Amino acid sequence: MNLLPQEKFDTLGLSLPPAPQPLGIYKPYLVDGKYLYLSGHGPVRDDKSLIIGRIGDDMDIEEGKLAARQVGLTMLSTIITNFESLNKVKRVIKVLGMVNCNGDFLRHPYVINGCSELFAEVWGQENGIGVRSAVGMGSLPDNIPVEVEAVFELY
Repeated sequence: MNLLPQEKFDTLGLSLPPAPQPLGIYKPYLVDGKYLYLSGHGPVRDDKSLIIGRIGDDMDIEEGKLAARQVGLTMLSTIITNFESLNKVKRVIKVLGMVNCNGDFLRHPYVINGCSELFAEVWGQENGIGVRSAVGMGSLPDNIPVEVEAVFELY
């Protein structure tokens, strides 16, 4: 039985945080033709607070990966809030993951896997995994551990 993306998400039993509102001068998303661009998202919790910390200093790699998964949930919340369903998204095209870490940390892709694995669960291996970059940053806004932006193809 092939489940639609929204049905797959619903079977995971995960809760979505509220979709964040812009804190600067930008749009949280933009549609251009059949492409949906999501601005950088951070790890928003269900109570609207942010996960804070720097990987290698304040948190370990597993906490960083969980923060990246939370960013993925935040992005899904933006999609559902603005498009009513994850079924409007055909596939993941591109993910850019930024990791707030110290200079000794070298496993950026592992951290961003937290977000990528969630997308693969929702859209499947073929459509949930796109091209990706995972890079380290000296800092991120509000000292969040992970920020992710993405491009999706719409139906």
